[in-house]
Amino acid sequence: MALSKSERRDRIRFRIRKTVSGTAQRPRLAVFRSNKEIYAQLIDDVTGTTITAASSRDKDIESGKVNKTEVAKLVGKSIAEKAQKAGVDTVSFDRGGYLYHGRVKSLAEGAREGGLKF
Repeated sequence: MALSKSERRDRIRFRIRKTVSGTAQRPRLAVFRSNKEIYAQLIDDVTGTTITAASSRDKDIESGKVNKTEVAKLVGKSIAEKAQKAGVDTVSFDRGGYLYHGRVKSLAEGAREGGLKF
């Protein structure tokens, strides 16, 4: 029996989460991608807290005439900037079951350009 898209993504996500976890020194950069928006947050899994977050819905990210891939790159730069302020420079990347392609890849490249290492 074939799995639905969401069931397949959940299986991949759980497989990733078995190995990827975040600490205070090296938090997990979790990505969620909806049809319209993209969200990223730095999570400390030891205490279960979100250190900082950024999304395409933030006021400082102008999503006027640019496409979703370019917006994802801006979100990556934004999360990197917020991470630097929080004293974080290395992260573990959690693609959340999505393929490392398109908007997810663009967000990761934006975060790297912003100064995060992973």
